[in-house]
Amino acid sequence: MNITILTPDANGLVDWPTLSKTKKAVVTVGGFDGMHLGHRAVIERVVELAKATKSFSVVIMFDPRPGIVHHYAATHHNSEPGPDFCDTGALTSASQRIRVMRELGIDQVLVVRYSLAFAAKSFRFFLGQLVGKLGMRTIVLGADAAMGANRTGDVKAIENLAQATGVFELDVVGDRGPGYVRIPADIVPQVPLGPGEPVDPTEGMTKAELRAWSKDHQGRKVRVWSSSNVRYLLSQGRVKAANQVLGSLHGIEGTVVHGESSGVDRIGFPTANLGQSVDGYIPVDGVYAGWVIDLGKPGQPDELAAPSEETRLAAHSAWRWPAAISIGTKPTFSESTGINERVVESYAITDKQLDLYGHLLRVEFAGFLRPQIKFDGIDELKAALAADVEHTLELTTQAS
Repeated sequence: MNITILTPDANGLVDWPTLSKTKKAVVTVGGFDGMHLGHRAVIERVVELAKATKSFSVVIMFDPRPGIVHHYAATHHNSEPGPDFCDTGALTSASQRIRVMRELGIDQVLVVRYSLAFAAKSFRFFLGQLVGKLGMRTIVLGADAAMGANRTGDVKAIENLAQATGVFELDVVGDRGPGYVRIPADIVPQVPLGPGEPVDPTEGMTKAELRAWSKDHQGRKVRVWSSSNVRYLLSQGRVKAANQVLGSLHGIEGTVVHGESSGVDRIGFPTANLGQSVDGYIPVDGVYAGWVIDLGKPGQPDELAAPSEETRLAAHSAWRWPAAISIGTKPTFSESTGINERVVESYAITDKQLDLYGHLLRVEFAGFLRPQIKFDGIDELKAALAADVEHTLELTTQAS
């Protein structure tokens, strides 16, 4: 798979590459944040059509997310986020999304740095560029897709353009998934009150009760298979429900750094702490069951390097361990240490002696165990962590 990074100029114009002078392309377009089952259905259709017509399969992926660029502009005097901007609401990094696209068999990924000038172009101009520059013969979109200035390029408008010009076809992937759900307009992380996977607060409600809930929460209707719904579920600790939409385990990635050493020295549970720069959406605070995958230490000389990230993901059983994962501010130790930063730390359940400092670690979430609790002493904390390990093994055994 080829990956090309494209940055629009000040006028929003993109220097699209010429893929071939003779071979056509089947294309899809979007942010693809989370790579949930709806995204996968669209991309699988692209691959299917490309193989059938002996064309290139092409994904045009926007990074950063269009929604966050427009939100930032609306709250920052129409300016755009800079290259160092951290999108904490993104479910997955661009590299995580590209990894899944490679697994699905895409030939070309064109990563376009989304800008306001680029967004101001009409969908007609944009599609004309794809036909003329990339040789697009078919564009594959979800039923609710929209593009171009003011999102006027919905599937109806694009279908009309395709029929009027005759130079490309539109293939619409129909509604997938179990329909729609209502979520709050503003997603605010809410720590579950008790142990175990949280339940859907609207489950079992009558229509009248659901209307009242929607009014209180300014509820909006979204697809069950949507990035917005996954973000909401993770913000409530509902990891299992989020994973069902994703079709895989939600994961975050970061470099292992030295923590406070309390894991080994004080409680006998050595943990791997991720640094502050984490790729992927961090679920709400709490203790989770899941896995950790060692993706290796970047920047080592070839003769010293651990197996590559892709090698470890492809055959990850040797580099993957069940883990009890804690997200929060370590309430038991915060008074004595004075440290209240939110951290992600994982206890890999293995007999092996692991030295993961400086390694890229993938942390995958299988289920919510319990909220963060301030314990009265070390012994009480140790007992709780031992129970977390037992519950983690139970849950990961069921999920594996």
